[in-house]
Amino acid sequence: MFQTEYEFTLPKGYADGEGNLHKTGVMRLATAADEILPLKDPRVQQNPAYLTIILLSRVVTRLGDVPAVNPRIIEELFASDLSYLQGFYRKINGDGTTVINARCPKCEHEFEVNIGMGE
Repeated sequence: MFQTEYEFTLPKGYADGEGNLHKTGVMRLATAADEILPLKDPRVQQNPAYLTIILLSRVVTRLGDVPAVNPRIIEELFASDLSYLQGFYRKINGDGTTVINARCPKCEHEFEVNIGMGE
């Protein structure tokens, strides 16, 4: 079966207004519409960097117990978490694989890690 959703864990996590921390989530593969439609958004037209916020709010389908992921949630992420999601987006939508190369910090052994869900 073709996998279209991938689990992730944020480095720091989203802290909601009640002080709850949300670190785990799910991102789905992007569609052409996900990348094209945000270009019509006035916030993106005023500030092209905002495209990342809109795009991630469309493809992150779950973030902890947050009822709905929207641009405001993505805006409130720590910079390291935003960077992580951008890299994760590129990984699952770019080459179609969720296998990354890793190295043990102690023994320096190199190995592959599958960061995808259920594989």
